[in-house]
Amino acid sequence: MKNYDRVWATVDLDAVKYNMVQMKNNIREDSKIMAVVKTDGYGHGAVPIAHEIEDMPFLHGFAVATVEEALILKGSGIRKPVLVLGYTFPYCYEKMAREEIRPTVFREDMLEEMGKAGQACGRPVKIHIKVDTGMSRIGIRPDESGLAFVKKCAETPGVEIEGIFTHFAKADEKDKTSAKKQLETFLAFTGQIHDQLGIRIPVRHCSNSAGIVELKEANLDAVRAGITLYGLWPSDEVKRDIISLQPVLSLKSRIVYIKKLEAGMEVSYGGTFVAKETMQVATIPVGYGDGYPRSLSNKGYVLIHGKKAPILGRVCMDQFMVDVSLIPEAVQGDEVTLIGRDGEESITMEELGELSGRFNYELACCLNKRVPRIYTRDGKVVYSKDSFRDFR
Repeated sequence: MKNYDRVWATVDLDAVKYNMVQMKNNIREDSKIMAVVKTDGYGHGAVPIAHEIEDMPFLHGFAVATVEEALILKGSGIRKPVLVLGYTFPYCYEKMAREEIRPTVFREDMLEEMGKAGQACGRPVKIHIKVDTGMSRIGIRPDESGLAFVKKCAETPGVEIEGIFTHFAKADEKDKTSAKKQLETFLAFTGQIHDQLGIRIPVRHCSNSAGIVELKEANLDAVRAGITLYGLWPSDEVKRDIISLQPVLSLKSRIVYIKKLEAGMEVSYGGTFVAKETMQVATIPVGYGDGYPRSLSNKGYVLIHGKKAPILGRVCMDQFMVDVSLIPEAVQGDEVTLIGRDGEESITMEELGELSGRFNYELACCLNKRVPRIYTRDGKVVYSKDSFRDFR
């Protein structure tokens, strides 16, 4: 296993499973979890995380945003259902049918082609119907036109309705009025489907991460665990004393250079920081080219020897500088914590989001392929993902 020095993210697989158990303990006994691993598992790595949790008995399956993401999971050997949450194009349907990937449907023109693909493969395409209860993004309306659409789905050869779902727009807010109204609308509509059409849909799901934590009444046949799977919180308004979460990802680097600055010397592009006195400044070989936010310029910090080192000047594409004047023991080669814990101090993704004017979802997803991922179990490295390993 190669030692990484410039930058590396460590993904704690034990923390992933811990978070899964915590969420399961907070939902209905017969509710299952659908793990959302879109955008490469929110930047954490969809394939290794999916394989780590696939055999958990309360896992229904996985959800992604695109067919390509689903095919990567299936190609890696994932057996449980994979749902594509977004629109899928007709040229994908035959491949989806062969791989038993579940599409989301909300347009009539999708059904005929899906039916043909299912019949050609000799097995029905298992679909999930999206209902728009207030997000105004995609989905059928929960009215007579929506009932007609569901009926058409049930009557289309080569198609089988496996699930129906909606998505909360404001479940991560303290005031749950909107989310509860959406839930009421969804339950009323699925009740009409059963009572008026005589159709029972096996998998109803609407809870996202915030719903899993705070809206037990919304935890139906399945729930969709996204950001909480990775130990991150949906928002500052979601209560943190209901379940316990462990952050899954930490981000580290090393000091590559330490120099002395005299009063009046400038740091980085634009000279936005000027030393007022003699200082010790360390260079960290990470930048916005790795997904580390440029907006942390002059206001973020890192941890070195368990102490905070403020960022000086602008974050560059590949490097940034920090003040180590109050960390006299710092030397070149020392480990630097950008996200995670060092001694008694820690930097969370939420904290970085607040400092940078972004939010934790975005930060996690923006850590790009220049950052190797190292996966650990029981504190030992079990796998690594390095996009540039062929060049080492």
